[in-house]
Amino acid sequence: MAANVKLINWQKPMKHVLRASTPLMALSIYLFGWRAGAMFLLTAAAAFATEATFTLPRKEPVSSAVFVSAALFTFSLPPTLPFWMAVVGIVFGIVFGKMVYGGFGRNVFNPALTGRAFIYISFGNFMTAQWYEPWTRFPAGLAHWGWTAASAPPDAITSATPGALLKMSAETLAERGLTADLSLRALFMGDCAGVIGGTSAALTILCGLYLLWSKAANYRIVIAGFAGFTVVQTFFWQLGVGNAADPLRAAAAGSLIIGIFFYATDPITASQTNPGRWIYGAFIGVMSCLIATFSAWPAGTMFAVLLANMFAPIMDHVIKLLQSNPGKAAT
Repeated sequence: MAANVKLINWQKPMKHVLRASTPLMALSIYLFGWRAGAMFLLTAAAAFATEATFTLPRKEPVSSAVFVSAALFTFSLPPTLPFWMAVVGIVFGIVFGKMVYGGFGRNVFNPALTGRAFIYISFGNFMTAQWYEPWTRFPAGLAHWGWTAASAPPDAITSATPGALLKMSAETLAERGLTADLSLRALFMGDCAGVIGGTSAALTILCGLYLLWSKAANYRIVIAGFAGFTVVQTFFWQLGVGNAADPLRAAAAGSLIIGIFFYATDPITASQTNPGRWIYGAFIGVMSCLIATFSAWPAGTMFAVLLANMFAPIMDHVIKLLQSNPGKAAT
């Protein structure tokens, strides 16, 4: 490699996302142990090496977006997931969610969610059924490495996250002998089982607001996403469809908040037009609710974002065609 080739291209928006991710990673280590931090370091190294394999032979730098992809990918994982599965997922996400399209700025799908979808389908049991309660009493996870699915004691294992439990009726919970604190306090504070980065709704909101303040995330997508989810979830809740919970608890118990703030607002894979951003965000919010309500999955934000990624380019194309005709355009 030539000496004058820059190794990493540090983009300013990516720096903001990494700063916003830092408190979430710190909380995950506190709740689940140092293994969660090691998971991020491993996926970051794998993501960097994978992209470098494509870019450095062309004498191009690796984009700092790979570290964002690694962080967001890690946030979406159960803390017990074997390391090798995490590596397989992030490598798949970088290669097939990004590099096959030509690299940074050309990809259609969010690489982090592409990788997660792949291992979610390939290793379903590890991704959906092996959870454990976090440590909460200081020093909590700071004094622990972290459990694996094989090493966790029986009294630490829980079969479901709050999102899954919230979908069950009171009768079903009683039949299975499941109990959990599904109060707003517990869901917003995050002292419950869940993925590495998505347990505390309150902290996620604060970090998401930083993204809006720094303009690393587009407010149109965020507002439309939460509005779309709230309208449909409220409708289902009032009608009692699919044991739908009230919108506040449904949003706090699942992946919606981190999904809207961190994944949906990816500047590359999201809509590039302002009208499109409103539609794109609303689509994700509505589809998140529909998938979570009518499918076996406790949360639908991952698939909702990937579906929106797929339709964003053609939607922007149509919007630009309409805007080129002042008689039809709506700005």
